[in-house]
Amino acid sequence: MTPGVQPLIAGNWKMHGTLAEARALAGAVAAGAKAGAGAGLLVAPPFPFLPAVAAALAGSQVALGAQDCHAAPKGAHTGDVAAAMLREVGATHVILGHSERRAAHGETDAVVQAKAAAAMAAGLIPIVCVGESEAQRLAGEAEAVVRGQLAGSLPPGFAAAGGIIAYEPVWAIGTGRTPTEADIAAIHAALRAVAGPATRLLYGGSVKPGNAKEILALPNVDGALVGGASLVAADFLAIAAAVRPGG
Repeated sequence: MTPGVQPLIAGNWKMHGTLAEARALAGAVAAGAKAGAGAGLLVAPPFPFLPAVAAALAGSQVALGAQDCHAAPKGAHTGDVAAAMLREVGATHVILGHSERRAAHGETDAVVQAKAAAAMAAGLIPIVCVGESEAQRLAGEAEAVVRGQLAGSLPPGFAAAGGIIAYEPVWAIGTGRTPTEADIAAIHAALRAVAGPATRLLYGGSVKPGNAKEILALPNVDGALVGGASLVAADFLAIAAAVRPGG
């Protein structure tokens, strides 16, 4: 953890669940969230469930995030969602540049930067994702890759707006595999050198209750971006409970 930086445990629900399941999961997370806990909590459901999840979280300690936004404030962009629309239904954060979008939708660093700027303009806090492929790691390029992604993906004013960076090695997402603690610490140190002292740096990539305590105790790891384990309230809350009091 970084002294003076509040940890954040963010759940990316991806394209999972029904409306009833989303309400139930959000309610369970809200009920289990503790005031004054060591970490902040955030969940990012699929777009159609945002209003229902916002209602389920109302009055709780849990923030609402979205999984993407468009760079334009409005217009002829069929199937896309503007940042201001997300803000209007209660979102405070938005995940941008996730490797699944970079790969499946061809999102470049420039696209991610434009989306992050739009999010900030709408009053949302962007969570910008970076991470290397297995081939890049084996070639010894991991640090250079994430530094390059940061340079291209963060708009001016990102840190001042409370922007968050999430490091997710592509080869670890949903696979059950994680880098060594030394590897995670090395990448987060490289991110810190670029991002500055106050930016929250999250780790993502097969984070679960069994490994959360060790990962969250590493230097410069200020929380986690959780995928599969965020779909089970007990697991998600257990990851949050792994944050050491006082950082």
